[in-house]
Amino acid sequence: MRKFTFLLFGFLFTAFAVFAQKDSLKKEKVKTGFSMGGVPVVAYDADTGFKYGGLVNLYLYGDGSNYPNYNHSLYLEWSRTTKGSGINQLTYDALTLIPKTRVTFDVAYLTEQALNFYGFNGYEANYNPAFELTGGNDYISRMYYRHSRKLFRIKADFQGDIMGKKLRWLAGVAHYRAKISTVDIAKLNEGKESDLLPDTATLYDNYVKWGVIPADQATGGNITFLKVGAVYDTRDNEANPNKGMWSEALVLTAPGFLGNDYAYTRLLLSHRQYITIFPDILTFAYRLSYQTKISGEMPFYMLPYAIDSKATKDGLGGAKTIRGVLRNRVVGDGVAFGNFELRSKFFKTVILNQNFYLGVNAFVDMGMVTSPYTFDKTNVPAEYLSSVDFADESLHIGYGGGIRFVINSNFIIAVDYGIAAKKQDGTKGLYIGLNYLF
Repeated sequence: MRKFTFLLFGFLFTAFAVFAQKDSLKKEKVKTGFSMGGVPVVAYDADTGFKYGGLVNLYLYGDGSNYPNYNHSLYLEWSRTTKGSGINQLTYDALTLIPKTRVTFDVAYLTEQALNFYGFNGYEANYNPAFELTGGNDYISRMYYRHSRKLFRIKADFQGDIMGKKLRWLAGVAHYRAKISTVDIAKLNEGKESDLLPDTATLYDNYVKWGVIPADQATGGNITFLKVGAVYDTRDNEANPNKGMWSEALVLTAPGFLGNDYAYTRLLLSHRQYITIFPDILTFAYRLSYQTKISGEMPFYMLPYAIDSKATKDGLGGAKTIRGVLRNRVVGDGVAFGNFELRSKFFKTVILNQNFYLGVNAFVDMGMVTSPYTFDKTNVPAEYLSSVDFADESLHIGYGGGIRFVINSNFIIAVDYGIAAKKQDGTKGLYIGLNYLF
């Protein structure tokens, strides 16, 4: 009943906003020249510290003939926490740098003091929230389902016309360097006089000890891969489409001749569609994605990524895939997920010569492991196996709603609140970031 009530409220609120505010919509001005959007990054977490920094997105629209799409975009983010986590990222996206070719370049250094890690294959890896509940009888540590990761990532993608802009080829290359370790408990306890984290083994530590995570993968490694495929795109605009489709079929391969210790190939399929209910006011959007290994062996540190022609996201669960579900909860050799979202624009105006609108959305997200990751259980203690309630894999579902603050159709501040349908996937999550999910 709670789920039905929440979704019904979200859809009614969206519908009310559409009709109540329809008269307030103002004609959008075509943007030309240069535009900039930026926000400070401020957050706090008792275990990782105070987060501070900022992000900025620079746009060049030229003569405005491509608006609401831009000619060039430069995204920069720098943020830190007082205990070591951080984002350093630069992304350049150009639609007109090379005629009939889109160029996307991204370089990032991402540090995680406490990255979520719940094991492999979704519900086949039991999650017990009591292990993280301070003061409970079964408490182990708030860091039990975490490990540390430092990731350097650099990639370049190119897309060119096959049949106009609707059908395009894609080719790209990327290099990932991941350094994995256990959580640095001493660092996270610095400056604390109470509520100290216990220095105890985490799930990651146990998996390394038992050989579930092979010794030569336990501390991470380097992967260089190539990406080729085709993209079919009929969206009316990129930042917030009202109609059209965006589908892609990609093959990602990490061959041995590029120096990879682990050679493998993945197939990535995605389809997104945008259906206009009321023009430029109310849109139904959905995304379906299937990503699976088709040959070779993927090291464990490359499993929790969802990759497409535009971005690299962490594994299923969290802000970019299944909102409300724990980050990286759904990890395997093959995964499938879907997002279904009703989007509305309920106030549209021009402020200081900048196009501005507010939007609300209601959503349901879901996903599951379709091809399990195989690992060695030989050295896993029998008492551990007998004490854990393993389950068969099935759909992981999150649902909720959100609001959007949009400047010039491209700079989008997104706030979403998601609720997990099952306790095995967590409880809820609040996400503040940029852009629509897809």
